[in-house]
Amino acid sequence: MVALRLIPCLDIANGRVVKGVNFVNLRDAGDPVELACLYSDEGADELVFLDIKATFENRKTLIDLVSRTAKTLKIPFTVGGGINSVESINELLRAGADKVSINSSAVKNPSLISESSKKFGKQCIVVAIDARKKINKSDEWEVYVKGGRENTQLDVINWAKKVEKLGAGEILLTSMDGDGTQLGYDLSLTEKVSSSVNIPIIASGGAGSLNDIFEAFVKGKASAALLASLLHDKKLTIKEIKSYLLEKNLVMRPYL
Repeated sequence: MVALRLIPCLDIANGRVVKGVNFVNLRDAGDPVELACLYSDEGADELVFLDIKATFENRKTLIDLVSRTAKTLKIPFTVGGGINSVESINELLRAGADKVSINSSAVKNPSLISESSKKFGKQCIVVAIDARKKINKSDEWEVYVKGGRENTQLDVINWAKKVEKLGAGEILLTSMDGDGTQLGYDLSLTEKVSSSVNIPIIASGGAGSLNDIFEAFVKGKASAALLASLLHDKKLTIKEIKSYLLEKNLVMRPYL
């Protein structure tokens, strides 16, 4: 059985790690290189680096910061934000990223998924899906892009199935309703997407306790759990989380 993964997420704006609630009210959470080193040393399985304003500001991801961060790490490293071409993916992989995460550009140009998957291998291509519940619908979600600013009206489940067929290696699934709240993952959303595709799902948005993370794996059927404010606010450490999950008999890589 493939080991479940814990993945700290560094949302970057203006060269700093930031965190908000429901994609707004951003606050400073530290230096990206320092936090990357900390989480790597603590035993994180992977790291995600998202330049959250790149697409909205119509610019490329900060290559220099990607390069400096990648040099500090001993674990796989995914980069997203402002990626809109095969060339930009190549540039990031050459700068040290192990994978890239695409969202807005994938919706605008779905062929980017298939083209980049064929060129670099599907294991390098993560499609991020920012999901928000439809109004008055408890079990339907729509895809948002441009940092959560624009509703595409695409159904999340159908879009997840499509990106898998196009060659995505995994899906980074964020509940916009849960983002930053520390009230728990949207287990219904995570389970429905996980059950609809055959590629790994990274659950994101809402981790607030050890049990939240446990349930993302058991009830949500996620392959990985993304963690941000829970770690940035020092509420829990990677070691504490892994120890708890190992005691619950989940298959995890040992912590350092």
